[in-house]
Amino acid sequence: MSQTSSSKRKRIIICDDESLIRRDLREMLTNQGYLVVGEASDGVSAIELARKLKPDLVIMDIRFEGEDSDGVDAAAILTEEGIAPVLLLSAYSQRDLVERAREAGVVGYLVKPFTEADLAPAIETALARFEEFKMVKKEADSLREALETRKLVDRAKGLLMDKRGMSEAEAFRRIQKLSMNYRKPMREVAEAIIMAHQINGER
Repeated sequence: MSQTSSSKRKRIIICDDESLIRRDLREMLTNQGYLVVGEASDGVSAIELARKLKPDLVIMDIRFEGEDSDGVDAAAILTEEGIAPVLLLSAYSQRDLVERAREAGVVGYLVKPFTEADLAPAIETALARFEEFKMVKKEADSLREALETRKLVDRAKGLLMDKRGMSEAEAFRRIQKLSMNYRKPMREVAEAIIMAHQINGER
């Protein structure tokens, strides 16, 4: 198992309209040391289940056959209500879907087909990003502002990772530390990092 028995097992809800995929996913997650606490076959059911069970993560397919809404719509509701982070599964990699997922506050995106070894890194990254998002949201007055702030922070993180060779976690801690040291919102710190990069790039 990827998680030690002494650590608290992460509780996960899986949502896919194909029972075979749900079964395979449950098996993979169990093998990786995660605890599947519920299953759903559509977005509405997943939302109701998540409201009731308060999982650590919801893994959800991006499309459901015959449904008007999709995984992105459900993810937007789960994010807005602060219930749980969402890791979307999809056989599609179109830019419009990725952008919609980003706008909805989705913290992870995994393209099918994936292997059992792909799951744990995607899950842990999604959980870490959701923790970051909660910190950002504390500084913001609204979900929209929090999403805009997260975009800037993600962009600034990317620059620090690229230019300073930092990991994603190190880059976020750097932004957070600068925010505390200078008593400035993380959004302002992120904007300053981006601006400094643009100025240096013009030289």
